[in-house]
Amino acid sequence: MTEIKNFFKRDRFAESIGIELLTVSLGYAKAKIDIKPEHLNGFRAVQGGVLFTLADLAMAAASNANGQLAVSINASINYIKSAYGTTIYAEAREVSSNPKLASYEVTISNDKNEVIATLQGLMYRKKESLQDIIQKLPE
Repeated sequence: MTEIKNFFKRDRFAESIGIELLTVSLGYAKAKIDIKPEHLNGFRAVQGGVLFTLADLAMAAASNANGQLAVSINASINYIKSAYGTTIYAEAREVSSNPKLASYEVTISNDKNEVIATLQGLMYRKKESLQDIIQKLPE
């Protein structure tokens, strides 16, 4: 799965805010972000967009782990509690899939293993492979 991890290093936004992809396997991925002052909102909790981006990257990695390009066509996040902590994690798991669509649930938790948000997403599997994308759109 090193190839998938390397592919997602191409996600410049996720890379720029410090998201790290920890584990990837078919239908599963775990990512983390170490919280910095620039990730905090006005009342010093982790900004919701940071949580969404972390969950989105984990879901993208899990759904692309087979090497076929999958893109998000819907995602809904529920913020359960304010996000505090030094590290935030997102674990994405495939719930169901068919040749064109796959459903994912992502659990976002803090370093105390408290669930702070959940995301449900629907991915569309395209005809292209990740290798096709790398060839069409090199660095």
